[in-house]
This record gives sequence, C-alpha cells and structure tokens, in this order.
Amino acid sequence: MTKDEFRQELEKLNIYLTEEQYKKLEQFYELLIDWNKKINLTRIVEKEEVYLKHFYDSLTITKVIDLSTIKTLCDVGTGAGFPGIVLKICYPDLEITLIDARNKRVLYLNEIIKTLNLKKIKVIHIRGEEYKEQFDCVVARAVANIEKLVKYTMHLVKENGMFIAMKGDISTEFSKNIRKIIEREYKIEKTEIFLLPKENSKRSLIVLKNTPKKEKSN
Repeated sequence: MTKDEFRQELEKLNIYLTEEQYKKLEQFYELLIDWNKKINLTRIVEKEEVYLKHFYDSLTITKVIDLSTIKTLCDVGTGAGFPGIVLKICYPDLEITLIDARNKRVLYLNEIIKTLNLKKIKVIHIRGEEYKEQFDCVVARAVANIEKLVKYTMHLVKENGMFIAMKGDISTEFSKNIRKIIEREYKIEKTEIFLLPKENSKRSLIVLKNTPKKEKSN
C-alpha cells in the first residue's frame, strides 16, 4: 500500500489526517525499522507492507467504534505499538495506556513516545491479567485466542465499556461453543469480518460489551 493508497483507504474509513500526522506515521515507520534491527518487533519491514498490515490494519478498529466518543483506551500486548501508537497519532485526544510484558519492548515504546512527542499516552511493563485500572475501551491485536483474551482483559473494561479483539480468520476459534461460553458473562455486541485492501487477507473484529450484571439476567 503506497502512501497515496493509504490516504485514500483512510478516507473510506472517514479518517482525515493532517500532514503533521502523516509525518509522524512516517517517523514511526523509520523508528520501527531501526529498532527492529536490535530487538524482534515485526517480520513485516517493507514500507508498503507496514502501511497496509500495521498502520491501516490498526485503524480498521474504527469500523466498529467511534473513537471520538471515548476518553480512555488500553492496548493489551501492544508489542511494536499496534494499534496503540497508530491510534495515538491519529486520535491525539485519546488517553492511551500500552501494556506489554517484555521490558525491551517497553523501552522501545517509550522512545517512540518521546521522539514523536506524543502526549497522554503511557507504557506499563506488566501482564494484562495483573493490571488493575479500567478503561472505556480495551483492545488486543493478534495476541491470543478469544477465549484466553476474555479471561485476562475483561477486568480492564469499565461497566458498559467495550473490548475489541482484532484478529485474522476466526472461523475456527470463534465457534458456537466458545460464543456460548463468552455470552454467559458478556454481551457479544458485534462481529465485523472484512478483507484488507489489495491483498484481500481476512480480518475480524470481535466486540464485547461489559454489560452490568442486572442487565445480563434480564
């Protein structure tokens, strides 16, 4: 995906960035590639691939949530900073917390935040299941299967808040049986399945709502 194609596809998502935001994404790419030589962050290094499979893919979350309507977001197992860093660049008013269990990645992410002069964003060196704060929206991209994700992320979601699992093909892992298990505790608000532009690989967004207990029993 070229930069022009990236811009065009973002506009289809109703995302219109400033030139300064596009510049920060470019800086992010350069920093990612530089750090990737020192620590293992991503196997995807070609610029057009990064713009498609990391930058654009991170922003597809807007298919299921209006990020301008929420205040706080937590990216669990953020890894190289996807989607958290991309969301911060594109939605600067969001208060974002990045969580990762690997200290080397935390050091890298702090350097990204400092170099890009990003505000209202912090990195926590911790496992998701050990963190105690709560957020309007919690997201995890390509971290673990949905059954495991629910167990160590939903405690981070405020009442009536949303958890969004960003995944590839979920035809096997999101079976009827798994759905039933999840629905005993949480509401499956939406499942969005689509194809990435150009290469047409399958992507899925599973949205769970942390519904108050009294609503669940009705």
